[in-house]
Amino acid sequence: MSGYRLHDGAALLAALVVPFLVALALVPFRTGLSATNEALIVVVAVVAVAACGTRAAGALAALSAAAWYDFFLTRPYERFAIAEGDAVQTAVLLLVVGLIVSQLAVHARRLRTVVVSDSAYLSGLQATARLAEGGGSAQEVVERVRRELVALLELRSCRFEYGALLGHLPRLEHDGGVWLRRGTRITQYAEWPEGETELRITGGGHYYGRFLLGPGTGRPLPPEQARLVAVALAAQAGAALDTAGLSRRG
Repeated sequence: MSGYRLHDGAALLAALVVPFLVALALVPFRTGLSATNEALIVVVAVVAVAACGTRAAGALAALSAAAWYDFFLTRPYERFAIAEGDAVQTAVLLLVVGLIVSQLAVHARRLRTVVVSDSAYLSGLQATARLAEGGGSAQEVVERVRRELVALLELRSCRFEYGALLGHLPRLEHDGGVWLRRGTRITQYAEWPEGETELRITGGGHYYGRFLLGPGTGRPLPPEQARLVAVALAAQAGAALDTAGLSRRG
C-alpha cells in the first residue's frame, strides 16, 4: 500500500507544481496570446495531471491552474486580483472546465485500467483451459492454477493440499466473499484474515482438496472480480482432477 501512498503524494505535488510551471512559462507570451489560448494551454496541464493522478489531484490541479492563471496571466500581473471583467469570466470558466475535464480524464484512466485487468483475468483463464484441453495432467493444471492465484491475488504463498480438511479456516467462497463459519456464527472479512485462507476444490460434486492462500495479515482483499476469477480457476483445477479420476475424498 505504500506504493499507492507515494503515487498519490506525487500526484498531489504535480497538481500544485505543473499548472504553476505552465503559467510561468507563458509569461513572456502573455501580451501576444489571447486569454482563451492561454486558458486552453493551462487546461492541458490540468488534464495531464488528472490523467496520471487521482480525482483529488485533478481537482487540486484545476484550482491551482485558476490561481496561477490569475497571478501570472491577468492584469494586474503578479497579484491575486483581476481588474477586467472578461478576465474574471475566463478564470471562472478555466476553473469549471478544469474541474470537469480533470474528472473525465480520471474516469477514462480508470476505465482503461479495468479493461487491462479484464484482459489479464481472461488470459489466465484461457491459458489454464488450454493446458487442460491440450492433455496436461491434473497435477500440471493444479500447479498452473496455483501460480495464477499467487499473481492474481498478490499472495506471499499458496499451496495445494489434497484430501481431508484439517483445521477451521476462513474460506474464499463462490460469491467472491471471504467468510468464517463457526457453528451459527458467521464472520465476513473486508481484508485478509490472520493466517491462511482456504479455497476448496471440487469436481463432479466431489471434494478433492484446497488451495491454502497466504496473503499476509491485514492486507485489503483484492477486487471482487479478481476473487471471482480465482474461484473460476479453482473450478478448472477441480474439473481436471475429476477428469483424471483421482481418488475422491471428502
